[in-house]
Amino acid sequence: MNRIYDGLPIVGQNAACTVAGMYRQYIRYRPIFHHRLAELQASMHLPLDEIHSLQWRRLERLVNRARKYVPHYKTLPAPSAASDGQVAIRETLDTIPVLRKETYRESSQNFVATDVPKREILRGKTSGTTGTALPLYSTKSTLAAEYATVWRLRSSHGVGIRDPHMTFNGQLIVPVKQVKPPYWRSNWSQHQVLFSIYHMTIRNREKYVDAIHSTKSVYVDGYPSALYQAAQMMLELGRPLEEGRLKAVFTSSESLLAYQREIIEEAFCAPVWDRYGTAEFAVSMTACEEKNLHVDMEYCIVEVDVVEETDDYVRGPLLVTGLANDVTPFLRYSIGDSGTRLKKPCPCGRVGDVFLDVDGRNDDFVVTPEGRRVGRLDHIFKDQRGLIEAQIRQEVSDSIDVLYVPGRHFDTGSESALRREIHSRLGESIHVRLLSVDAIPREANGKFRAVKSSVIWNSSEEIS
Repeated sequence: MNRIYDGLPIVGQNAACTVAGMYRQYIRYRPIFHHRLAELQASMHLPLDEIHSLQWRRLERLVNRARKYVPHYKTLPAPSAASDGQVAIRETLDTIPVLRKETYRESSQNFVATDVPKREILRGKTSGTTGTALPLYSTKSTLAAEYATVWRLRSSHGVGIRDPHMTFNGQLIVPVKQVKPPYWRSNWSQHQVLFSIYHMTIRNREKYVDAIHSTKSVYVDGYPSALYQAAQMMLELGRPLEEGRLKAVFTSSESLLAYQREIIEEAFCAPVWDRYGTAEFAVSMTACEEKNLHVDMEYCIVEVDVVEETDDYVRGPLLVTGLANDVTPFLRYSIGDSGTRLKKPCPCGRVGDVFLDVDGRNDDFVVTPEGRRVGRLDHIFKDQRGLIEAQIRQEVSDSIDVLYVPGRHFDTGSESALRREIHSRLGESIHVRLLSVDAIPREANGKFRAVKSSVIWNSSEEIS
């Protein structure tokens, strides 16, 4: 199929993107989507006890369905009989074993509900960023619930489904072998311009920036790393978008790093709103004006397997329970990400569970020679304005490699400052090797990982 697409003229590729867009629109935005979105918009500012009651009703229904129709869950105990929703949720979850990815991978068919007709099941897979992709199963109702969380966020910032927009993600919409512009394609049905992230080089930057300025887009969405790269191009050429041109920038699929947000907002002259979700349809968190991530509690339950606790937060691997996927329920699923949940209410005023951050994959930490496991290392690069991007790689606990793409203003002084900043966070005992490169490879799905580590960490040791 890719060979056929690659052989089409550009207008034919635009037509193919449009047909694919029409199909996605048909699958995602059916009447049930609008019903789900209206429900979410109505429940956004409910009191916390009412949200817990709603959450409990959905969990109770899901557990009863799983016990009846999902082979893996046939032996689950009955849900709690407690009258208080929050208590019932806790008591019920305490009876459910944690689900590991290996368990699901080895017997995924045992997680498929037997009462859902096969013709109604949509098949997919995870991106496989950190290993073998997982087979996934959902329905149109599942997709409706997922995209309702997306559009509750977007609509709250004045954006509509039919609004013109730009997208920067990992889709192979421009043949890799193509050496001349345009490096973007059009999905006419959804007024969308899709930019290839695989052709974003210094040589091509003027073409990209020209194209960004020429669109009539109301908003932009995509991977943080790709939007950051586009923003760098715009600022390097002194051509940020004018104030008010865009209503918003929406990021997802990767951890949004602090230095990326700063540059993206400067170049696109619009606020960045982040969302955390997964291909398993098991969790959704959306950002507020305080830059915190609020759990969409009508859609999921998020627990923290606590490895660190202070007066202000708890931190550790996430266990997620999706409430909207009847065909493959993920109950207390160890998603492979870690997060920091605040103990106090968010200053924005929205009630419910709120996270300071989600740190990404469990191996996205550096382990020091002393045994510390250090996360949130994006702050190392926040003030290094001479850098285009950087990645930390670690294979042994006493050493790291830092791959970086230097900008025009990066010099030996910048390198010394970078090294000092690294040691200030990781200590003087770790060996640091700085490697200047032309580009940092993405994963197979086009995503960027800020830290890649193969070091095994002992969970009894300290997290920083």
